[in-house]
Amino acid sequence: MNKPGFQIPPALRNRQFLVYWSGQLISIAGSQMQLWALYWHIRTLTSEPIALGGIGVVRFLPVLVFSLLGGLVADQFNRRTIVLITQTTLMLVAGVLGLLTWLGTIQIWHIYLLVGIQAFAISFDGPARAALVPNLVTREDLPNAFSMTSLAQNVGAIIGPLFSGVVIASLGQQWAYWINAISFLAVIISLLMIGAIPQSQIVHIGNNWLQWDTIKEGIRYILTQPIILSSMVLDFFATFFSSANTLLPFVARDILNIGAVQYGWLSAAQSVGSVAVALYISQNSRLRRQGVVLLSAVGMFGIGTILFGASTSFWLTMLSLIVIGGSDTISTILRNTIRQLITPDEMRGRMTSINQIFFMGGPQLGEIEAGIVAQAFSVPAAIISGGIGCILAVSFIAWRWPQLRQYDDTAH
Repeated sequence: MNKPGFQIPPALRNRQFLVYWSGQLISIAGSQMQLWALYWHIRTLTSEPIALGGIGVVRFLPVLVFSLLGGLVADQFNRRTIVLITQTTLMLVAGVLGLLTWLGTIQIWHIYLLVGIQAFAISFDGPARAALVPNLVTREDLPNAFSMTSLAQNVGAIIGPLFSGVVIASLGQQWAYWINAISFLAVIISLLMIGAIPQSQIVHIGNNWLQWDTIKEGIRYILTQPIILSSMVLDFFATFFSSANTLLPFVARDILNIGAVQYGWLSAAQSVGSVAVALYISQNSRLRRQGVVLLSAVGMFGIGTILFGASTSFWLTMLSLIVIGGSDTISTILRNTIRQLITPDEMRGRMTSINQIFFMGGPQLGEIEAGIVAQAFSVPAAIISGGIGCILAVSFIAWRWPQLRQYDDTAH
């Protein structure tokens, strides 16, 4: 019987996971500071919404080309070493962004190029980091570990954006990038502190490790798992239609008429809802009827997006973003947990890399779509139409894959 009151989440009782989680929290705050500062920077350099579509292109293409390879690498080589290399690369990219901004020579094509390099590193970083978590905790603690990972992401996504507006206004745009560069040291140091991480099921396939049959094996596995496949399709279409985050600087400046500090508050609003939800789930990790909850959460994500697009009030905009963040966190935790529980360890890197195409492809292509619609019609039209598309996508997937709707791991 559970004792009343707050309890230390089970995953954080594992020293290795606690150290890694703490480093992630710091690094995520820096990355989120850079992300929202980057959107503001682009709006400063140009008033054309279509420019944000370019960010979607340079983020998606490396993921599309290299994610499958990244998953194979995560299954073939030491995941801890991969993350050390990718985090160092991301640190250098942030440093160069800050340097070019400080020198006053930065142009939009510089941002596109550096974001493309960043996306290339993430293609390898994402599968390795996601597949690393099950190697740090027991199967029983895995749902809680993903809940705590989501909590770290969202606490960082509150701290980072809040400080981004203040940093831009008081220190200058370049410091948002430089602080992010420093924050990557937290993950690098945490990985060095925890030492070797057991990864007993590395698949050795001889000197010619790059065999496309091995990648195809991962694709075939996904196609034979309707719950995993449907959750990936759900992820793609929901984020494709409702990826209006990049339009927030245009909402802030052109509709709400607010400055960088208030923009920072709005940038953090989604994560306020996310943290509240993640805290709740960390204390109540055994959610029932996960399939229904997942689909409902994505539907609420679409409703929140419609409200965001229709709002002309600062506080209503903030409320809608809180709803978006909370519902997105529920779906993220459930999707990650379901996939990792179903997938065997030797397949996790490849499964995650395929998922990364859906997970990152949806938002990045959605940014292109949102930029085009905003350019052709208006920013509110782009956001509202996306929310409607998200709801229609949820309805179709619930009908097409009843296995997802009926999924309930607590029944086993």
